[in-house]
Amino acid sequence: MSIKLRLTLMSFLQFFVWGAWMITVGVYWFQHKQWSGSEFGAIFSTLGISSLFMPALTGIIADKWINVEFLYGILHILFGCTFLYLPHVQDPQTFFWVILMAMLFYMPTIALSNSIAYILLKKHKYNVIKDFPPIRVWGTIGFIAAMWMTDLTGNKALGGQFYISAIAAITLGIYSFTLPPCPPLKSKSENASLSGRLGLNAFKLFRNPKMALFFTFSMFLGGALQLTNMYGDAYLSDFGKNPIYTDSFVVRHSTIILSISQISETIFILAIPFFLRRFGIKQVMLISMLAWVLRFGLLAYADPISGLWMIILSCIVYGMAFDFFNISGSLFVETSTGANIRSSAQGLFMMMTNGFGAILGSSISGYVIEHYFTEMGGQMMWQEIWICFAAYALVIAFLFSFLFKHKHDPSALEEMKEMTG
Repeated sequence: MSIKLRLTLMSFLQFFVWGAWMITVGVYWFQHKQWSGSEFGAIFSTLGISSLFMPALTGIIADKWINVEFLYGILHILFGCTFLYLPHVQDPQTFFWVILMAMLFYMPTIALSNSIAYILLKKHKYNVIKDFPPIRVWGTIGFIAAMWMTDLTGNKALGGQFYISAIAAITLGIYSFTLPPCPPLKSKSENASLSGRLGLNAFKLFRNPKMALFFTFSMFLGGALQLTNMYGDAYLSDFGKNPIYTDSFVVRHSTIILSISQISETIFILAIPFFLRRFGIKQVMLISMLAWVLRFGLLAYADPISGLWMIILSCIVYGMAFDFFNISGSLFVETSTGANIRSSAQGLFMMMTNGFGAILGSSISGYVIEHYFTEMGGQMMWQEIWICFAAYALVIAFLFSFLFKHKHDPSALEEMKEMTG
């Protein structure tokens, strides 16, 4: 099996594990367990809490002491074992702590999977800029496949979704042990500082104004992603309260509709190399931010019948909004840091997007919606909510365009391509 095919399988399973439960856990929570909405809000915060330090910590460990593929496999097996227990939990408080433990194991594997792919592609003389996106696109396909499997097997509201995720995770953990070794790049300096020996030098990236700005905007864009994950399905399901839309396909199969977003990702991931060559990293990230504005704006005026095209278009735009920043941002980190702190830097990127960004998006949006955009009786003012989100993304895009300085240099990009194969 070629190395690209092996990495493709790794990417597929990486996001299959996530897609099997993340979109449908709310259905399990409200319909099967009938637990309260206030307690459900804490579930999504586990992604942010675990991403605050685990990706950076495991990145340091991978940079200094343990083979990346071995650490990656151990974390997936631990996640899988934790998820096998989750369907047996009978109270929301215990559910929170169990899923938090699972997220402590899972969230760092996203950054580690990027590191494994970059290391092995370079080792086998492939072009990272050209060859990584087609591999990563299979992660999105894996996410979609998991969503559909959970839905079509009747596990959307049942604990079976956690079993599907657990089995996939344990399988991936065992498979990762068969990947070519990705040894740590230990410091050769016997007189290295304490921070150097511990791998903490990656945090010095914040001293660089450009890197500090990049990580700051990564946090704000991570908040935008959290808004989509938290409220997308609730928004579509809420149309069912109107008799006109109760039997619409959108209401009955909201998970299938939302999967269009992931399908869109597969297209835009493949388009990234073209956009990077044509516009450069900064412009591609700016396009992502403007795509968030369009996505939220479309949802503000959509409905399941006459406005169905807006829902579908917003899902298509999601692919650009999500991929253009996450993939180009990961490549920016890859090409702006030294080899000795590369895994740590990828961990910091994940910490800012899925850590601080997730917490920012869930906590602030929840407060704003509850106090300003909820009518008497608990009905959410969805149009106003989405307009508010669109304004938020527009402000971020405006500030990014002026504050983040990164000139596009096609010749430098060509040199980078040569170095990566």
